[in-house]
Amino acid sequence: MIFRLDKRIIFPNPSLAEEDGLLAVGGDLSTDRLLLAYHNSIFPWYNDDTPILWYSPHERFVLFPDELKISKSMRQVLKTGHLKVTFDQNFANVIDACSSVNRKDQSGTWITADMKEAYIRLHREGYAHSVEVWGDEKLVGGLYGIQVGAVFCGESMFSKVSNASKVALINLCNTGNYKLIDCQVYTQHLESLGARMISREEYISILQNNAG
Repeated sequence: MIFRLDKRIIFPNPSLAEEDGLLAVGGDLSTDRLLLAYHNSIFPWYNDDTPILWYSPHERFVLFPDELKISKSMRQVLKTGHLKVTFDQNFANVIDACSSVNRKDQSGTWITADMKEAYIRLHREGYAHSVEVWGDEKLVGGLYGIQVGAVFCGESMFSKVSNASKVALINLCNTGNYKLIDCQVYTQHLESLGARMISREEYISILQNNAG
């Protein structure tokens, strides 16, 4: 059963999600609703042709920083220092790049104008963070997401040059600030760095124990 949200800032139990993870429809992207969602393993994922859709997958693709795998070639990339990394210096441009970059086997974007506005607001309020990767003083890669205590709920990443998004993720892991990086859905790119599936129950347990 898919639940329809109203003006009340509530969500149904995530265990009631459909097989594909869809839990609820509607509501809004207010700061209070988004924070409640992320604290309960729920995130919005929709496009301009649909209402707001809220998901809580039965399995979660995650990366534990202490399980991070860095290949020899990637270590060499990091060692050269050609790509510089900053944190929270250019959030708006990172989310804009994530929304416009071309992705294999994907047409359009799920990062709508309303989502950009909502996450930029979360950033200004201290809940959303970005990692920027610079090459020749140009923004060439990065990622952004929501912090829930010691869990970083990654939303999207982009690369304009080879390995830039990997550099962003590796540097995020190496901050020592997070017990878990939530990657949400499977990609081969993230699996190569050590990401793996865990159950929703395990994910929620980690959220509860590290919410801060």
